[in-house]
Amino acid sequence: MKRIALALLACSIAFAGSKTYTLNVWQPVVLAGTELKTGQYRMDVDGDKVTLKAGRQMVEANVKVESTNTKNRSTTLVMEERDGKMHIREILLGGTDTKLVVN
Repeated sequence: MKRIALALLACSIAFAGSKTYTLNVWQPVVLAGTELKTGQYRMDVDGDKVTLKAGRQMVEANVKVESTNTKNRSTTLVMEERDGKMHIREILLGGTDTKLVVN
């Protein structure tokens, strides 16, 4: 019985770090050198890595997790223009006080 309890505890700890969010992209943006088209993406955050998926397209990027001063009302992209294209600089996670700074 103790082995089962420990196995369940280990599984719950392994999944505790990974969170999933929905991200709506309203204009083409670049993340980790890949241009994302407009649409809805599934965003998985696991430690210092973020993965965006939509259909067959998948992009991974390294991020730095930081806290904001207040709770974010919605998941929001902070972008900057470089080389004539918009690049994701930060992602504010809705319902949390967390932001992901793209490396």
